Amino acid sequence: MPITEFLERNAAQWPNDVALVELNPDIKVPRLTTWKEYELIQPLHEVASRQEITWAVFNEKANRVANMLIARGIVKGDKVAILLMNCLDWLPIYFGILKTGAIAVPLNFRYSADEIEYCVKLAEADVLIFGPEFIGRVEEIAENISRRRLLLYDGPGCPSFAEDFVAQTANYSSASPNVEIKDDDYGAIYFSSGTTGFPKAILHTHAGLLHAAIMEQNHHGQQKDDTFLCIPPLYHTGAKMHWFGSLVSGGKAVLLRGTSPETILKAVSDEHCTVVWLLVPWAQDILDALDNGSVKKDDYKLDQWRLMHIGAQPVPPSMIKHWLDYFPDHKYDTNYGLSESLGPGCVHLGVENIHKVGAIGKPGYKWECKIVDEKRQEVKRGEVGELAVKGPGVMVCYYNNPEATREVMDDERWLYTGDMAIQDEDGFYYLVDRKKDVIISGGENLYPVQIEDFLHTYEPINDVAVIGLPDKRLGEIATAIIQIKEGYTCTEEDINDFCKKLPRYKRPRKIIFAEVPRNPTGKIEKPKLREQYGAAFLVASENEMNH
Repeated sequence: MPITEFLERNAAQWPNDVALVELNPDIKVPRLTTWKEYELIQPLHEVASRQEITWAVFNEKANRVANMLIARGIVKGDKVAILLMNCLDWLPIYFGILKTGAIAVPLNFRYSADEIEYCVKLAEADVLIFGPEFIGRVEEIAENISRRRLLLYDGPGCPSFAEDFVAQTANYSSASPNVEIKDDDYGAIYFSSGTTGFPKAILHTHAGLLHAAIMEQNHHGQQKDDTFLCIPPLYHTGAKMHWFGSLVSGGKAVLLRGTSPETILKAVSDEHCTVVWLLVPWAQDILDALDNGSVKKDDYKLDQWRLMHIGAQPVPPSMIKHWLDYFPDHKYDTNYGLSESLGPGCVHLGVENIHKVGAIGKPGYKWECKIVDEKRQEVKRGEVGELAVKGPGVMVCYYNNPEATREVMDDERWLYTGDMAIQDEDGFYYLVDRKKDVIISGGENLYPVQIEDFLHTYEPINDVAVIGLPDKRLGEIATAIIQIKEGYTCTEEDINDFCKKLPRYKRPRKIIFAEVPRNPTGKIEKPKLREQYGAAFLVASENEMNH
């Protein structure tokens, strides 16, 4: 069955119960409050600080989206891209796409105009639905992508190069389109990247989406009276697949736009949240605020908060131990996954295994795992090798890229993750390193080659290597080892000024002036650099965490 049936069940069984809440404590981006009666809202109109929709309205919105897309010629197998910030429209649009039998294609809201164009073309998207935050970026590429593609704008003040999504959708029926969807029909394309930074389109079936939903509810036991606080972006498999637990249980979810400790704790308190998924930086910020007294736990109603879980990056065990000092009654879990496995859960710690903090856990619900050597032969327990996973959420393929698919998946549908791991005597898996050089900073992937290529354009730089070094808040930070040309002088301030041309999240957080080692074939010896600089930073980071 498709996961859209859970939505229809919830709308029938609990029509007037709140499904989604959108909280905008600090944001002043214009949005519309209704799809039925469209009216132009002035650009500086402040967003309502709190909006909500019921399960019945959620389902009606999804049906209108589906019926509008079908009327515009969208059929099973077509692709519809979503470029929106977290908002009340996001999930109804996603489910509306699924109800047509088309393939939903969420896009990273950090993408530059060039990256948006690349991904739209790579996925062969027939429609792009975008929000007000992206007008400038989409306008840059509108002429290149509008040919044979429908550009729909979800927001006030529709730009001339797009059509008004809100006004169109309001005119269509709220009844189900009744398109037959089978388990092996394609449902979604998500994007991932290797160390080169070029995204790959990851194709998944409806059966995979359904399993992700059932698995999440199985792992964390969401019930009807649970409220899930969702902070990460919904384009990310992690955020959406964790929310799927609320979909299965019929519970409320809160979409929070804001990540300060005060904002998070106030949302938990005001909305009576029971399940919260945090990234390491946000958890660390809360601990720091509690430690320095800028936030006081007793100012908030937190007794109902039962589960805090973390994913998307390695989790420092010392941080979780400190968390339990403040929240001793919390259940804790960590989840490992990748977009190719439909997000988190193919390996998970389990709330009953807090004594194993530091491990990523054991195989998730209906998943298998193994550790293999370079020939993909299973190694002995206790030996380091590459982690491979197999289960119902493994991707179909990298869309239109059979060569890349063969590199990571064999004929038996084992997915080779590129992460190096070890299994202990109790069967728990631990990550020890990554074969890929991707840096995970604050839950976001940074691609060293992109940063290196940019830095190479700076005249004084002779050579550069970008690696990840430990950081107590972000997990890792991008660190640039820079070799200056003979006869040139350059300071850290010069580098930082030059890097202002980069998006803020891609800028190196630390600069080291030193020789860049390369092997005889010309490849940068990044393992040597991580060993040289990483140990000292890890010790310093752990010492800081423990004080």
